[in-house]
Amino acid sequence: MEPVDQLDGWIRTAIDIMQAEGVAVSEEHIDEIRTVIEKESSGDPRAINNWDINAKRGTPSKGLMQTIDPTFNAYKLPGYDDIYNPVDNIIAGVRYTLDRYGSFAEHPGLAQMAAGGGYRGY
Repeated sequence: MEPVDQLDGWIRTAIDIMQAEGVAVSEEHIDEIRTVIEKESSGDPRAINNWDINAKRGTPSKGLMQTIDPTFNAYKLPGYDDIYNPVDNIIAGVRYTLDRYGSFAEHPGLAQMAAGGGYRGY
């Protein structure tokens, strides 16, 4: 399927790469990944959060999925090393989400939205 926009293309590329590495993610997860990105960074791959607790500790959240450097470094795949590269950031953010929460349904922001509330960052 052709990407509907640039963000969709980045997500689909990241999914293809992760699937090749055995990550349990598929096109069924596009909407969830997109929602996290839209809520976390408004789709800006260069977004930096300079105000939250992570920033106050010296490790601001960066990129589409707003990962901090240690999280990005722990969950990136070899060769996908640029936190500001949209595909690299999606890969690390998705792998972190699946490892930490087990599924997108358990992601705190998505779970809260599913229950009728507002998005809560992770």
